[in-house]
Amino acid sequence: MSIWSRIVEALSSLATGQGLTEVFDRFRSPPEKSVAFTIAVIALGAKMAKADGEVTRDEVAAFRRIFLIPKGEEQAAARVFNLARQDVAGFDAYARKIAAMFPNERQVLIDLMEGLFHIAMADGDFHPGEEAFLQQVATIFGLDGRCFNALRARHVPGDPYAVLGVDPGAPLEEVRRAWAAAVRASHPDGMIARGVPPEAVQLAEDRMRAVNAAWEEIQRRAA
Repeated sequence: MSIWSRIVEALSSLATGQGLTEVFDRFRSPPEKSVAFTIAVIALGAKMAKADGEVTRDEVAAFRRIFLIPKGEEQAAARVFNLARQDVAGFDAYARKIAAMFPNERQVLIDLMEGLFHIAMADGDFHPGEEAFLQQVATIFGLDGRCFNALRARHVPGDPYAVLGVDPGAPLEEVRRAWAAAVRASHPDGMIARGVPPEAVQLAEDRMRAVNAAWEEIQRRAA
């Protein structure tokens, strides 16, 4: 059964009166966690898409760049997106549910934030409302300022040291260790093992490009 079929199955419970936030409670272990991850990115992305005052085609299309959605399965993703937009529950309720679902799994929450940054930057503009939204979600997830700044720097052009989460001018060996750790965290196999669905492998590829580019730039400056 595809991940999108499992999402449709999960959403069928909404017919009994459950809200989207309650759906998250059904997913506590693999492979269901990959379903939860997918719903979480789509749901929080739908909430964030309104943070800059409008939902653009680019932001909706961003889901296709993050997730490989086979032809004929679009309806499941669209249903989650629309439910999230219409749900009276605030984004903070979603974020708390997700944080509770992945206790002591900081890297999964970072993966999820990565997906949200992709959506935020889909229209080529990082709106202050989107930044405030992402900062609040990161706080609920328990991610510190350095982690948030590293995520931001991967998507919004910035300092290569920030991309790797090290101080500007840090010794090259320290930077190398940070780069190696980021590469390990970005490996698609590791992300899938954490619960990120294979359909979202684009996140791993984009992150790998960003951390490698940062490391190369820092090495160039040090030469």
